[in-house]
Amino acid sequence: MIIDNVLKNTAASYLKQHDAALAPIITRAGLCTIVPHREYYRALVNSIIGQQLSVKAAASIKQRFVNLFGGTFPAPQTILTKNVDELRMAGLSNAKARYILDLAQHVINGTVRFDQLDSQTNEEIITELTPVKGIGEWTVHMFLMFTMGRSDILAHGDLGIRTGIKKLYGLDHLPTPQEVKDIATTHRWHPYETIACWYVWYSLDNKPM
Repeated sequence: MIIDNVLKNTAASYLKQHDAALAPIITRAGLCTIVPHREYYRALVNSIIGQQLSVKAAASIKQRFVNLFGGTFPAPQTILTKNVDELRMAGLSNAKARYILDLAQHVINGTVRFDQLDSQTNEEIITELTPVKGIGEWTVHMFLMFTMGRSDILAHGDLGIRTGIKKLYGLDHLPTPQEVKDIATTHRWHPYETIACWYVWYSLDNKPM
């Protein structure tokens, strides 16, 4: 299912009914603010740029990156006209410059097909995107949640989710990814795992995307 206003309402009511720990968070937060969009390629490039950076630093580098291409976000073939050193002029690390070039090459080669993603399962999308350098499971989870708006993604490896679950459920340790999955199952988050994760992030005052 794709997140829209109807689903946000349904998910909030469902999660309040089934998860007492999330219920007060949902009451305080209101409906989640995820708004899916179809700028898939741009979202992945921006995700690579923003890895391990503050929001402010990432925004600055994203703008400098676009400025390298005359102020317009570049298509994959346009990105491939630049080399690593030229991309680093935007403030990118050597690794991130290589990751962005690798993503562009995958698109040009047809091994990543954005026009097919909407018809693919979550696992198929993870399988297609993770061979790209710099794109791991966590990055694809964020892409599925915040760009594609898939409602049933559990970001089980995310540190914020694990920290939030530790606090919300009174654990004496940081839960493992498997324990996150177990808690989601126990509290019946399916089929609204994405929305549940959004509320967990909100509980930390992290202002989810």
